[in-house]
Amino acid sequence: MFFLSTFFLVLFILLSVAFFTLFERSILGYIQFRSGPNSVGFLGLFQPFSDALSLFSSEFYFISFGNYLIYFFVPILGLVISLLFWLLFPFSFNYVGFIYGLFFFLCCSGVGVYVIMVAGWCSNSMYSLLGCMRSISQSISYEVVFFLIIFCLIIHCESFNLIDFYYFQSDVWFFFFSFPLFFIFLSCVLAETNRSPFDFSEGESELVSGFNVEYSSFSFSLFFLSEYSNMLFMSFFSCLLFFGGDCMSFFFFFSVLFIIYFFVWVRGSFPRYRYDKLMYLCWKSYLPVVLNYIFVFICLKGFLFFIILS
Repeated sequence: MFFLSTFFLVLFILLSVAFFTLFERSILGYIQFRSGPNSVGFLGLFQPFSDALSLFSSEFYFISFGNYLIYFFVPILGLVISLLFWLLFPFSFNYVGFIYGLFFFLCCSGVGVYVIMVAGWCSNSMYSLLGCMRSISQSISYEVVFFLIIFCLIIHCESFNLIDFYYFQSDVWFFFFSFPLFFIFLSCVLAETNRSPFDFSEGESELVSGFNVEYSSFSFSLFFLSEYSNMLFMSFFSCLLFFGGDCMSFFFFFSVLFIIYFFVWVRGSFPRYRYDKLMYLCWKSYLPVVLNYIFVFICLKGFLFFIILS
């Protein structure tokens, strides 16, 4: 049952990534007053499969000026790491149960930065190296705030298990009494997944295509799949932390769809941010607010503990 569950989980993740691209292109078409993908199949439903066939059948370039062995295996490693996140999906039975699931998430999230770094370095290209340097500084900066927000919620739940977050939010969601944290968390998710307006590692206007400029065919497709899989998981993870975490309810998946729509809406509405402002936003705005929240949460837990003892 473990291998069967893993197979179906990976299969449906890849299918959801395929239709996520169709959803994104359709929404961007409406935002930009143009028709999106609507020719391949009924309402363009076969467009993702057409794109996948085109990508995987295109020519693969063999670089002679980089580290070819690392260059070949880094996209596979990136996809594996993005799929490892989904082991945290809280199945009730016949699957892995993580007591320290959030520790596992933080470890995988930290390792994901190295994939972009090594991909940019092994290509031996100036543009890819600049892209990976931008991505490293951006991810390290926003990971601090990102992890501290999760730490705030861990202080409340006193657990690292995602199932306990569902039990804890049975009466009231974290969204209601940590309202500013939720929007800071969404901004950090955009920065962590390198999405617009924080897509500096893939700055097409300055860096051609960023860290993946030397990748083509199936290797580029693996980067593409890992990026969109990360976006899907971060949408699911945000709803799990702030919107109750009841994976058996219809409203939970509706809220996941809303966060996915938020990714697309931000991409179609806002221009790329300036890089120095991105850093100032993290270190001078987000970090002081989150540190104050940690102080308030610790004082609140200490006050409740004092009341219980008395």
